[in-house]
Amino acid sequence: MKIAHEVVNLRTRYPFVIARGGYAAHENVVVTLTDRDGIEGLGEAAPNRYYGESVATVVSALDQFAPVLGSADSWSLESIDAHLDRTLRGNNAAKSAVSSALHDIVGKRLGIPVHRLWGLDAADATESSFTIGIADNDGLRQRVDDAAQYPILKVKLGTDRDTEIIRVVREAAPGKRLRVDANAAWTASHAVRMIDFLADHAVEFVEQPVAQHDIDGFRFVRARSKLPVIADESCLVSTDIPKLAGAVDGINLKLAKCGSLREALRMVHTGRAFGMTIMAGCMIESSLGISAIAQLAPLLDHADFDGAALLAEDPFSGATIAGGRILLSDKPGLGVERVQRGANRAASGGAR
Repeated sequence: MKIAHEVVNLRTRYPFVIARGGYAAHENVVVTLTDRDGIEGLGEAAPNRYYGESVATVVSALDQFAPVLGSADSWSLESIDAHLDRTLRGNNAAKSAVSSALHDIVGKRLGIPVHRLWGLDAADATESSFTIGIADNDGLRQRVDDAAQYPILKVKLGTDRDTEIIRVVREAAPGKRLRVDANAAWTASHAVRMIDFLADHAVEFVEQPVAQHDIDGFRFVRARSKLPVIADESCLVSTDIPKLAGAVDGINLKLAKCGSLREALRMVHTGRAFGMTIMAGCMIESSLGISAIAQLAPLLDHADFDGAALLAEDPFSGATIAGGRILLSDKPGLGVERVQRGANRAASGGAR
């Protein structure tokens, strides 16, 4: 197979701010794999500096993956995953783009969507939330108003005015389902106090209330929490799940964290084996990245697939979350098509 890449600039409609900071523009890497029969597969890497990745590290990783892919059979999904892991540790955003492109090729070869490869019915897909990033009160109200079509809102917290944020959002959206993500910003004791407040405001669950490696903090919170507690930053891959058993109620998996669709499936089934709620989410991504993770939607309890819906302009079309419903394409592979080129492309790398 030949591999090529291009860097795409993605702008959100509003600056996307969480407890660790925020940006109005994001650079992702689109990967194109072409097999020996000329079938093209696409994948998207959404590097995040929190996990030690950047556009530069993704491009460097792809250069190291090129010899592996050059001699690989595109049907050999498990074998390629293992070989990439042996070639380079970590770099999971880069690996996830390759995995998505490989699954896109296999689906196209067979003439079916990827979720059908796994025996899944698109009609079983759960609903997706829509994220309300950190903003001042007027900004919060504007974002809630713009999210009118979405019945579930995920509210970002981790500030010195978290209770005020919830009051403003709840007042602006009295009938909507609310979820909260603290992005590892709270101490365990503060989390318990906040969860009491959140429960009084009909919040459904809380994501990552404590620091990434604070498993004891998770246990402390869960033992005292009125709401389910979901691990996100603390759960990158399937081998992280056993240590979280009994400390959390569920996990939130993401392709950029776990590295491949194969590993994402392992996380779903490992989490189920421990009786956990299974959620999947995304970074700021185009419909290419969303369409990859959305193939898992029928297996999930909760989803947060709004990465493309937050964009000012999307260079791809594919799976959508119109009205909160996750709608998967019935086209082969990931079901993704380019809707425009040029303006969003910052740089490109040739086939290797």
